[in-house]
Amino acid sequence: MHMLLVEDDDRMAQALTTALARRGHTVRRVVRAVEALRHAREAEFVLLDLGLPDLDGLDLLRKLRTVCALPLIVVTARSEERDVLQALRAGADDYVVKPFRMAELIARIDTVRRRTGSAPEPGGGERQVRTGDVAIDLAARTVTVDDTPVRLTRREFDVLALLAAQPGDVRSREEILDRIWGDAFLASSRSLDVHVAGIRAKTGRAALVRTIRGYGYQLGTLDGP
Repeated sequence: MHMLLVEDDDRMAQALTTALARRGHTVRRVVRAVEALRHAREAEFVLLDLGLPDLDGLDLLRKLRTVCALPLIVVTARSEERDVLQALRAGADDYVVKPFRMAELIARIDTVRRRTGSAPEPGGGERQVRTGDVAIDLAARTVTVDDTPVRLTRREFDVLALLAAQPGDVRSREEILDRIWGDAFLASSRSLDVHVAGIRAKTGRAALVRTIRGYGYQLGTLDGP
């Protein structure tokens, strides 16, 4: 892949570039947010530090998500839960706190790469699922509420699509984490709760995702429009 590395620390950038090159990736390293925005469309994957000299990394993440849907992992020294949750809500696919083991980061890159860009239920054809006034197009990866498009992050859509693929089924937390994140025992399983909350808030339909206490989630049955 062609990786875009947004990192202002020279030593960290060199270590990441070397490790990624050994995996066969090419890397364009930039320091400033304005450069990241300029080169984002040329990349296939983004590694984003949050401590940038010209713009806070969370603000850059939000701007990037308005122009592209590239797989993106935040790699930062910020470890506060607030920062993690804000990054996930803004569309980050994963969040890695410095210092980290390079092997772990590479594994997370591989996992995100496998999971992004493909629907959770392959072979579903041009299927559209409706519940109440919500329409979920599994092939086009779009959601509308009362015929108005709703913009979900890629992970939010993946979670919703997994539930919509078999509307009557209840999916366990472990299954969702395994299918979407590639890790049934993800330490930060709070990520799933954040993405479910995002689906509910953005669609304005709190009952769209039904919580099965102590087990998992199910697509909610909404009243007709």
